[in-house]
Amino acid sequence: MEQNRSSYPLSSDSSAQYITAYIALGSNMGARLEFLRSARTELERWGLEIMASSPVYCTEPVGGPPQQDDYYNAVLQVRVTCSPVELLRLCQDVEHRAGRERLQHWGPRTLDLDILLYADKIINTSELQVPHPRMCQRRFVLEPLATLAPQLVHPVAGKRVAELLQLLPESPRVCKVADTW
Repeated sequence: MEQNRSSYPLSSDSSAQYITAYIALGSNMGARLEFLRSARTELERWGLEIMASSPVYCTEPVGGPPQQDDYYNAVLQVRVTCSPVELLRLCQDVEHRAGRERLQHWGPRTLDLDILLYADKIINTSELQVPHPRMCQRRFVLEPLATLAPQLVHPVAGKRVAELLQLLPESPRVCKVADTW
């Protein structure tokens, strides 16, 4: 379904309340770095203010079918004026525009965008869970997030991002690919 940009209330209205959110990006098909760059550009076009971008990391796939290519992963810190559900729909639209097909659970993908945190809100609906339910178990999420906000406290775990990262095993491997993108 083609979305109309005006359907997302990401206006620059000076009276709007800004929320800081963190979005994880991943890709393991095709021109991975270009998919991440395009997603960041597309999110900006829709009115999200990109506050910071983590470095890009290369990581082994976690879960899903065997023989997948490695992922490129990064995290964006953004300011938004939309609701969490509107942000989710925007992320899904950007994935769709990048050719994302949901054929297999945790399968290969051109682009994956996940809302990690939306301020300090806890959301648990059939459509959206924030904080992301598996972020505390994933080095490929916490490593880039820790470069942006190591002191940020996870609203459910009650620990800082840097502490959560230290609790994880060294495997699977995560290596930096690009500082800027």
